[in-house]
Amino acid sequence: MDKPLDFEEEEDPLLPAPLPTKRRKKVIGLDDLLLDYFETGKDKLKVKVANSGHGPPGYGSDDENTNIMENEINVRKLFEKCEENDEELDARDDVPPWGQQIFGCQKDHSNHSDVGVETNHLLQPFYVSEHLGFDLEIQQGEGLLEGMLMDGWLLKLVHAGGSVEDSIASWTLTKLLYSSNKKLQVSAIGFWDSILSLDENDKLPVNLGYFPSYSVLKCAILCYGYLFETPCTKASPSESATADSSNVGPPHNIIGWLRVVSACCKIRKVRSIFSPSEAEEFLVIVISLLLDRGLEGLLLVLGDCLNSLVLYFNTSEWESSCVMVTESIAQRVTMDLNCLRMVDCITVISGTNERCKFLRSQLALQLLKINFGLKVGNVEKMLKLVTSINVKDKGCDFFRLYVLLVLMDNLLFSSNAFREKTMIVDTWHNYLRYCSTQIAFTNWRLYAPKVRNKASYLLQGAVFRKSGGDGNVSAQ
Repeated sequence: MDKPLDFEEEEDPLLPAPLPTKRRKKVIGLDDLLLDYFETGKDKLKVKVANSGHGPPGYGSDDENTNIMENEINVRKLFEKCEENDEELDARDDVPPWGQQIFGCQKDHSNHSDVGVETNHLLQPFYVSEHLGFDLEIQQGEGLLEGMLMDGWLLKLVHAGGSVEDSIASWTLTKLLYSSNKKLQVSAIGFWDSILSLDENDKLPVNLGYFPSYSVLKCAILCYGYLFETPCTKASPSESATADSSNVGPPHNIIGWLRVVSACCKIRKVRSIFSPSEAEEFLVIVISLLLDRGLEGLLLVLGDCLNSLVLYFNTSEWESSCVMVTESIAQRVTMDLNCLRMVDCITVISGTNERCKFLRSQLALQLLKINFGLKVGNVEKMLKLVTSINVKDKGCDFFRLYVLLVLMDNLLFSSNAFREKTMIVDTWHNYLRYCSTQIAFTNWRLYAPKVRNKASYLLQGAVFRKSGGDGNVSAQ
């Protein structure tokens, strides 16, 4: 009766079979722990800390503490030396970017609207005919003419008639210079570009009695708020200060003004519209527009107008006119990144134009002349003054030297006047080599690295020119 029943000895089929027991690992004993302790050297670390007697964890013996203290002293001395060098840096943290305010408050030009344009002979057929499809009650006079100009019919009628009435020419020029309607302004630009384009025989396509005059174009640029001082105008700071911000800045019609000035210069074979002095003044204005940051996107238009003005002068007029223009600009632009902006832009847009190269060289000459306070532009004396600057002198103004390097290189190599003067060229190359090698890479002063890099770049260009521009740069 005490024996278990048969079913009690049977295993439950629903229960999982027991897993085979694994043999346990050997239990780590105290001896193993001690052996691991001594083999890793942890006992020595404890002994070092105990021997130090004080100080934060991590310090070793007395010799090691001494080395650490010496390193701290050396680091402190290095930091103090860096502070002393930092005090010797220029007071200027940065150089202001290029750019000047060329346009101030724009004046009201509502009084420039032509009156009596409805009476011109070109529109007479539209008034007498009743089957042309125009609603004359709505589109009368100037309104009808604006629609014809924007649709291109006015230009077609002018070409078909072979002439342009003075009233029509004056009216379209007014729209080009002052209209706020973008489509009307663009159409007026296309109209004047077409009628002032010479054909294969160097003749105008239509008879034209009215041409854009100096007085009209000068009045327009002054209405735009032009502030850059010229021999005939003075900038008005008070006027620009009180100007409404919405009316300050580059005018929307400046593209039309540049295009019509350029077109007038290109037809000098047929008609000389500007006198040399008037063309000089417009050239000063166009060059000054290169300093307006709001006109950065118009570099192609500005370049075309500048080239047209440069080529407008006769061979006998150009040299003296170029000197007058560069003297006028040099007296009004500062010796900073603004003067370099002018020189660089003329370089970009001149290409192979020899006159623009001469203009760039003369502009650099006049700027250097004013910078050194010379009454006569003596190139040898300027070169001596520039090359006498010691880059290792603590009082060396590297920013000024950077400007002088760019201007001097443009003066010597923009034109061919000094390329054959070996003594001047060699002196300049030696100084460029001096600047590129004697300014240490650890020199943290303002514009010191730029002077070193610019001198190296200019020297490389000199080697390229000496090799004939074939791309094989040889050691010099």
